[in-house]
Amino acid sequence: MHEIIPDNLSGNHNQIPGSKTVVSIPFQDFFLNAYLYLPEHPVALVLFSHGSGSSRFSPRNNYVAEILYRNNMVALLADLLTPKEDANIQSRFNISLLTERLKHLTQWSLQQPQFENLPIGYFGASTGAASAINAAAFFENQIKAVVSRGGRPDLATESALESLTCPTLFIIGSLDNEVITLNQKAFQKMKCTKQIEIVQGASHLFEETGKLHTVSQLAEGWFEKYLVKSIVTEQ
Repeated sequence: MHEIIPDNLSGNHNQIPGSKTVVSIPFQDFFLNAYLYLPEHPVALVLFSHGSGSSRFSPRNNYVAEILYRNNMVALLADLLTPKEDANIQSRFNISLLTERLKHLTQWSLQQPQFENLPIGYFGASTGAASAINAAAFFENQIKAVVSRGGRPDLATESALESLTCPTLFIIGSLDNEVITLNQKAFQKMKCTKQIEIVQGASHLFEETGKLHTVSQLAEGWFEKYLVKSIVTEQ
């Protein structure tokens, strides 16, 4: 994979090894740091909403981002919390705060010339899935698809679950029994196009051999169907 350097983003960015650049996104009186995977000919944009105790450094989310990048999708992995906030366990479960940060990240992305006209999707992990659902409901048809990995969609607001319109995929490990139950409860409240995929032999973090690759393939397929092909449908 080769280095792609963004040249028109309204934020600070620096080259780092691999396919990523570091982007600093202005927010009030501080910056939110992010990894940006920007292919040469992007067809869609996926914003990542990390789970509790996670960040742009998450090896699992970066693995998924690499797969999306190879399929010409932009992946933006931002730290929704500052280091000080992340040190507070309560902040990690502050879904309202995470939702507001994700909404800001989305609005910032909509203003970037290089992302213009790209369909937008969310990839949420753990508690990040709840903020992804909340934000997707807020933006309505501006968000075209949501994917949750080992997520806690049950922590989203009931109104967001019921009003969500974009196609949503829940990916859960078969060994993650409690999370399966919580996902099923949230799933029943949703009226949008929806699907649950149970990855056999996988635990909550999909650490078993090949399981994270399965997650990546499922996510890429969902975004291909509902992001990339949505361009053709709407034309």
